[in-house]
Amino acid sequence: MSDLKELSSRLISTPWNPVSPGVSSQLLGVFKDKGWISVLRLEPGSVVPLHRHTGEVHGFVLAGHRRLGPGGALVGPGEYTFEPEGNVDTWSVEGDVPLVSLFVVRGDVEYLDDSRAVLRRETGQSKLEAYQRVCIEKGVVPADLMQR
Repeated sequence: MSDLKELSSRLISTPWNPVSPGVSSQLLGVFKDKGWISVLRLEPGSVVPLHRHTGEVHGFVLAGHRRLGPGGALVGPGEYTFEPEGNVDTWSVEGDVPLVSLFVVRGDVEYLDDSRAVLRRETGQSKLEAYQRVCIEKGVVPADLMQR
């Protein structure tokens, strides 16, 4: 993504993809090597299950509040988080407004069971395929989201 004007245009034109109950994603870009850029919207009380990052993650809260792990830091609008490669965490939405957060993910995300075995993996390719399916369902021409 080359500039803020392009980002603004994508935010307006990109359809939301329902991921799970109370959680939707708006894919803004996919990196050629690994990872993606997306906006997540989670309803109050939503929980992101235990997961591991195979690359670093940069998060920026646009609205609402995100609790990092049980009893962890509360991150609100305008705040930035960094999660290093290998980080294992869970987080939840706190308060009575939805959380909207921009994420730059530089690797895969592996969702884990209690013994930390991988249940499923999100990749840039799987995110791109989900985006393309939603576009087709909504009658929207998919944009070229591959970052050069």
